[in-house]
Amino acid sequence: MTICVSLIALLLLSLLLSGTALQQQQQSLQSGSLNSRVERAALFQLRSTLGVRTKQWPIKTDPCLTWTGIVCSENGTVTEINISGFKRTNTGSQTPRFSVDSLANFTQLVSFNASGFLLPGSIPDWLGIQVKTLKFLDLRFCEITGGVPYSIGNLTNLSELYLSGNNLMGSIPSSLGMLSRLMVLDLSINSLTGSIPSSFGNLLNLHYLNLSRNSFSSFVPSQLGSLASLVVIDLSFNAFSGRLPKSLGNLRNLSIMMINDNNFTGELPYALWSLPGLRFFDASYNSFLGSLPNISLNANVTRATFNLSHNMFYGVLTNVVRSFSFVDLSYNYFQGKLPDCTRDVAILDRNCFRSCSNQRKLKECALFYSRKGLLFDNFGLTTLRDRKSKHIMIILVVAVFGSLGFTILLATLVILLIVCSRKKRRTSQTGTGVEPAEGYGEMFAYEKIVAATGGFNESNFIRNGHSGDIFMGVLGLGTCIIVKRFDLQSGKNTYTVESDIFSKISHHRFVPLLGHCLEKEKGEFLIYKYMPNGDLSSSLYKNNGSDDDILKSLDWITRLKIAVGAAEGLSYLHHECSPPIVHRDVQASSILLDNKYEVQLGSLSDACTPEGDRNSKRITRLLRLSQTSDQSVSGIATATCAYDVYCFGKVLLELVTGIIGISASNDSTTKDLLEGILSSISTYDKELVTDIMDPTLVVDEDLLEEVWAMAIIAKSCLHPKPSKRPLMRFVLKALENPLKVVREKTTNSTELRASSSNKCSCGGASWRHSLPRQVGGSQLQDSVDRCLSTIKHSKDVFREPLVVQDEERLNED
Repeated sequence: MTICVSLIALLLLSLLLSGTALQQQQQSLQSGSLNSRVERAALFQLRSTLGVRTKQWPIKTDPCLTWTGIVCSENGTVTEINISGFKRTNTGSQTPRFSVDSLANFTQLVSFNASGFLLPGSIPDWLGIQVKTLKFLDLRFCEITGGVPYSIGNLTNLSELYLSGNNLMGSIPSSLGMLSRLMVLDLSINSLTGSIPSSFGNLLNLHYLNLSRNSFSSFVPSQLGSLASLVVIDLSFNAFSGRLPKSLGNLRNLSIMMINDNNFTGELPYALWSLPGLRFFDASYNSFLGSLPNISLNANVTRATFNLSHNMFYGVLTNVVRSFSFVDLSYNYFQGKLPDCTRDVAILDRNCFRSCSNQRKLKECALFYSRKGLLFDNFGLTTLRDRKSKHIMIILVVAVFGSLGFTILLATLVILLIVCSRKKRRTSQTGTGVEPAEGYGEMFAYEKIVAATGGFNESNFIRNGHSGDIFMGVLGLGTCIIVKRFDLQSGKNTYTVESDIFSKISHHRFVPLLGHCLEKEKGEFLIYKYMPNGDLSSSLYKNNGSDDDILKSLDWITRLKIAVGAAEGLSYLHHECSPPIVHRDVQASSILLDNKYEVQLGSLSDACTPEGDRNSKRITRLLRLSQTSDQSVSGIATATCAYDVYCFGKVLLELVTGIIGISASNDSTTKDLLEGILSSISTYDKELVTDIMDPTLVVDEDLLEEVWAMAIIAKSCLHPKPSKRPLMRFVLKALENPLKVVREKTTNSTELRASSSNKCSCGGASWRHSLPRQVGGSQLQDSVDRCLSTIKHSKDVFREPLVVQDEERLNED
């Protein structure tokens, strides 16, 4: 999204100008010889100090007539200097510095463009004092350091100021508010801090404001609402906080607004929803909350594209959704029924809709609504005050009929004591331990499972697996368990398959099977030991335990530990079981983690012996015939150990990149993502891996080599030819000694030896763009329309969360 929208912003830079291009072109055609000896000397001094090559500025010619980028007026005075994209001479490139002192001698200079020309150093204070005729100043990507001089505020004729892509630090001087003729201000991609000066409210002619990708904090001043001419405002990727000022709803000419990736809170100003000219609005990755307004926007707004993802909006969807051409509402807390109008125009992933797939956990939704003082009921909102009223009524009824109720209660207690004493005696005789016995473990009574899960209450629901629903439960002695209820309607005998697999394996890398329950009429159940840290997909990023909803990612040592543990389990299945066993569902959600982040594999309902294995029992093969003949979406045969290796390679990439969901999908989007990631993995260039490495990881040089090694191992596992993928035993060996993978030249031929078949045999060992500077301002609206039409349905606009998921955003009670 960022790159795509930045392209729009850069294009608009070429459109938001004063409309004097034609006049200046005529001047350049009518320019005469350079008449001023002072300006001639100043040009030659500038040529020498900057190291401009003879090709651009030949010595023995008239600068006004032949020098590239020099424009003079009819009377022979320099009006424009453009050295954008020039290369220095060899001598000049040895000691480049910001040295443009001779500019002070050009009394009629209106434009200076040095974008892309290296000018290391700070902007001199005299620039705002000596060159007051400047109307256009472009110093983008010049490696400028220091701060923005206060004296820049003296350039009262300035209409366009570009300082993006440098290393500017400090705060914005309030003097910039004196540039009353300013139409374009671009300070993006720097290290500026502090807040936006309230004096910016005086920039009444400002059309374009870009402060993105800095370190601004504090509040956005309400004075920005006075900028009636503003068409584009970009405050993204900063640390702005607090509420968005209501005055921004007065920007009636606003077309593009980007405030994403900040710390904004509170509700969006009501007027923002109906700005007549607003075409693109990105407020994603903030902490906005509140419900959608129940309004229908006017006709001018129906083409708008909104991105409200990764916030805390809640409630039901209202009529405002009908008014957008596209809207991203993912990663919020919306609930209730989906109106038909959302089809094909809305992204709704990770909300609280019960009728949709890919939503938040029920417990997470209920916790969010309870903390907001709202009732989560899937269809609407009820305040806690209403609930308390109901409780008061119940108390009054109990008080009225108290005398009668006391008698009934006393009798009930006596009966319960008798029943409990009998159950206690029965329990002492039969035992209540949950340690698994041989084979399928303990036989659990159906009533015991129902009691443990609260009657399979939705509050105990964890997720829906492809073979059945998974619930959390608590036994009478306080022991936490996981209950898997198999889907009897699927037609697959997955209960038999999974329980049969557990009867054949004995290894500490698999989640312990505590028991089973087989009720002909009520269902089939398997009971497992509870894993405190859930699965890898939900543990890669977790809440830091505070109330600020900041996610903390797993450190590299833990990630490597998880990779080794999972490889141990798969290596056991492939090489120590006879016949070998293929897992067939290797992904982050099947890698379970105990309280010490030790791996215990689960999700074995699809496990089977490899295709064509002669040792598999005839009956077992018949039971699994429909499964073993299946292929994945990508066309890869799943009943082979090579398929397990391929899936494990995707898990390794999740650990390296931090991109959640790679291992859970085989669609075309994931394949394109894999191709992009694998192109940055090279056995010869360690630094390339930093382009794909999880940015939240903090690693030193040695740990970076381990990250590099894991990426190389993953790439080997993802070889398109199954016969070229390494055996899992060699993958395990490489992960146990990752530095040997990158430090020994013989690694590829020995440690990661590729298997010769699909069976699991046990034998054998800074961007920059060049744009036209001036285009008539009347073309602005048409150009905005064309730009938005090319991106509004692009997946780049509504990016998927590549680094974090906020499923664990709320603290657990």
